Amino acid sequence: MAQGGGGKWTAADVPDQHGRTAVITGANSGIGLEAARVLAARGATVVLAGRDPDRTGAAAEQVRAAAPGAVAETAQLDLASLESVRKAAADIAARFPRLDLLINNAGVMMPPYGLTKDGFELQFGTNHLGHFALTGLLLPTMLDLPGSRVVTVSSFGHRTGRMNFDDLMSSRHYQKMAAYGRSKLANLMFTYELQRRLTAAQAPTMALAAHPGTARTNLARHMSPLSNAAMGSGLGPLNSWWVQSAEMGALPTLRAATDPAATAGAYYGPDGFMQFTGNPVLVRSSGRSHNAEVQRRLWAESEKLTQVSFPV
Repeated sequence: MAQGGGGKWTAADVPDQHGRTAVITGANSGIGLEAARVLAARGATVVLAGRDPDRTGAAAEQVRAAAPGAVAETAQLDLASLESVRKAAADIAARFPRLDLLINNAGVMMPPYGLTKDGFELQFGTNHLGHFALTGLLLPTMLDLPGSRVVTVSSFGHRTGRMNFDDLMSSRHYQKMAAYGRSKLANLMFTYELQRRLTAAQAPTMALAAHPGTARTNLARHMSPLSNAAMGSGLGPLNSWWVQSAEMGALPTLRAATDPAATAGAYYGPDGFMQFTGNPVLVRSSGRSHNAEVQRRLWAESEKLTQVSFPV
C-alpha cells in the first residue's frame, strides 16, 4: 500500500475495514474518538466504550454523522470498577461474538491521589488493571479470528516508570507523575507478555502498543492551567514542535490496529523530535519495559488483583 504524504503514514493508509468490529475504550473524546471516526469511515463496526452513556452516545452520533452509513455502537464501561468491566465484557461479547480489534485507549493522567472502586490507586487501577481485566474477558471472542489485534495505548512517560511491587498502589508515597509512569510502563509490559503467551498458544491474535506523543486531549485536565495554556492551539508555531492535534495523536494507534505490515509486539509512536509529534513509525520502548521476569511477575500480580485469568 502506498503511504500518503511523501512516505509518511497517514489516515489515508488505513485499509478497508468492512466486516471488522472494533471496541475502543475512552472513545467519547480525544484520540479514541478520532480512531473511531477513521475506522468507521473505512467500514468497521465501532463500539465506543465509556463511563457516561450520554457522552458516549453523543460521540457515536458524531461518528455516524461524519461518515454516511457508518456503524457506531456504545457500551457502558467504567475501568475503575471491576464489576463494571465484567458487565461491559459480557454485554460486548453477547452482542459481538467475533471481535477483530480491542483498542485499550482510555486513561487518566496525574490526578490527585484517589482509589478505584476496588481500592486500587486510580492511575494503575484504571490504566492497567481495568484494561488487563477487559482484555482477558474479551480475548475468547478474538482468539480464533485471523487478523485480530489487541492495541494498548501507552505513553513516552513510561520511561519514568518503575514497577515497585512493594507499593504498586502508591499507598506509602504518592507522586502523581511516578504513578502515571508506572501505569504506562505496565501497559507495555502487559503487551509484551500477552504477545509471548499468544505466540506460545499459536493464536492468530496479535498484541501491539502505541503512544500518541503530546496530543491536545482532555487527558491533560489535571495538569496546571499554565501547562494547559502552553499546549493550546492558539500558540501556533510556538508549540507545534511538541504538541499536536488529537487527529495526529490517533495515528500511531490506527497504524498498530490496521497496518497489514505490522508485526506482533510492535510499538508505534510519532517520528518527530523526541517523539512529541509527527507521523507514526516503529519506536523503541525503555529497556526496563523488556524485562521478561518483571513482565511475568506483573502478569501474576494482575491476575491475582483482578481475579481474571486469560485463555492463553
